[in-house]
Amino acid sequence: MKNKLDIELARYLRQLNKSFSLSRISPLLFESINEFVLREGKRVRPTLFVIGYLGFSDKKAPGLYASALSLELLHDFMLVHDDIIDKSDLRRGKPTMHRLLGASLKKHRNIKFSGEDLSIVAGDVMYAMALHTFLSIKESPERKEKALRRLIEAAIYTGCGEFIELIFGIKDIRQIKKQDINKIYDLKTAFYTFACPLSMGAILGGADRKQADILFQYGAYLGRAFQIKDDIIGMFGKVSKIGKSTLTDLQEAKKTILIWSAYHNAGTQKKLAIRKLLAKERINKADLIKMRRIIIESGALAYARNEVDSLISKADELLSLSKLKPRYKKLLDSYSKKILSV
Repeated sequence: MKNKLDIELARYLRQLNKSFSLSRISPLLFESINEFVLREGKRVRPTLFVIGYLGFSDKKAPGLYASALSLELLHDFMLVHDDIIDKSDLRRGKPTMHRLLGASLKKHRNIKFSGEDLSIVAGDVMYAMALHTFLSIKESPERKEKALRRLIEAAIYTGCGEFIELIFGIKDIRQIKKQDINKIYDLKTAFYTFACPLSMGAILGGADRKQADILFQYGAYLGRAFQIKDDIIGMFGKVSKIGKSTLTDLQEAKKTILIWSAYHNAGTQKKLAIRKLLAKERINKADLIKMRRIIIESGALAYARNEVDSLISKADELLSLSKLKPRYKKLLDSYSKKILSV
């Protein structure tokens, strides 16, 4: 399925350029978007969209894979803006969009805008592309409207999640509750990564509201588990494997389940060390190693992994209630387990 989505993505970009003449309007804009969007990725969101659709539809509608790309492009739009906020240099093992566009400006003097400014605009174009390609599927207008509402909800909720995560970054770890972190996980990740793609596909495929809601809640549990897994990888992974800096989360003082659990299970001295690390203006590799040690010794890493297992179990219970076709229910279960393995 990923190969079909990759082929469709390249085809869509060619068609987009033909329809809107983006390469004529600005070769830099089109080439930057083209390069960024076509980078190697998992295509999790459009894959779940397709599974949700085929699990309920009697046939594969024309434009299905092009419509599924709406979620990949929404994801890319969010990554571009997220990288600006996080001041990241790498994305998928290559320079972030704002670094790429910033490099293109170096030969110019006395300019009054930056690569970040250009990237914000490029991201906005990607968001419009997401809405544009969603309309590709040949399905009933009523189903398309309902599914489109879910796509828009995903964008709104994700933006809200990003916003409150930044606000919580200001707060002292002592003020943060577990439910605060779960709210960020749900809004910023779970809804647009799992819940909305699955329920959107199901709605387009003819699922009733009850069945769409079951898949939405199923996806919400998996999405929360996915974000915890991502937190673990972000803290303990290797740059060469994850394609971005392992210092980012700590530098941004993000309040993850790992940090929260470590703080609440650490002794007085390590509690103080955690607060000092989160308050530091610049984080280095030694700081990261110190935080890793505290997380392991406090049992926070084991706690986070147990949370993932618990959430997967809750999701499995819901999946058993779904009326997805057996073939696609099995596919969804195996695919989810694969991307959630820690």
